[in-house]
Amino acid sequence: MHELYTRNINSTFMSQEQHQFDYESSELLEENKSLILFNDDHNTFDFVIETLIDVCEHDPLQAEQCALIVHYKGKCQVKSGTHNELKASFREMSDRDLTVAID
Repeated sequence: MHELYTRNINSTFMSQEQHQFDYESSELLEENKSLILFNDDHNTFDFVIETLIDVCEHDPLQAEQCALIVHYKGKCQVKSGTHNELKASFREMSDRDLTVAID
C-alpha cells in the first residue's frame, strides 16, 4: 500500500510538460507507419517477390505488382502498421539485403 501511495504522490508532482512528452512519445510509436521498399541493382524480381510473400504476407499478384512499382518508381509501400509491428519485417528484409525504411 505504501508503494502505491508513493507512486501517486510522485505522479502528482510531475510537470505538465513531462505528461505531454510522455503522451507524444507513446503516440508516435502507436501511429500508423509504412514499410517502404527501395529499388536496388542487385536483387532479382523473383527474390523480391518471394520475400514480399514470405515476410509481408503478400499474395503472389500483390508481390509482383509491388516489385514492378519499386523497379519503375524507385520505392513502394509494402506494409503498414505501428512502428513496433513493422520492426520484425524491417529486420528480416534488411537481413535479406533489401533496402527498406519505416516512415
